[in-house]
Amino acid sequence: MTQNIAALEKFQDDVKESQVLWALQDKASGDWVVMDSMSYEETEVMPLWSSEALAKTHCIEEWEDYTPAPIALADWFEFWLEDLVEDDVIVGLNWVGDEDDIELGLSEFTEALGQIEAL
Repeated sequence: MTQNIAALEKFQDDVKESQVLWALQDKASGDWVVMDSMSYEETEVMPLWSSEALAKTHCIEEWEDYTPAPIALADWFEFWLEDLVEDDVIVGLNWVGDEDDIELGLSEFTEALGQIEAL
């Protein structure tokens, strides 16, 4: 759990100035990367990154048709949150694609974002 808190605090620090999260979006269809959780059965996770550069490193192999796409914090709260809650999707924090990836519930993640959102 301490690892999760440290990762979340680092993510907050990285996003605080830009007020932007990064996800991967299919160039043609507009679909976003959402995948099976590595930690929780029958749960989907949406990988998010704190920078475009981190997200871009994953645009290879199965995700080569995807590109980093920004999500403003204001948009996260206004448009994204409700849909993800309805779909029971959790968040992968600065995803790297291995067993050490941090997966967080939406409430914990969104509460942390609320602490840094510029109003």
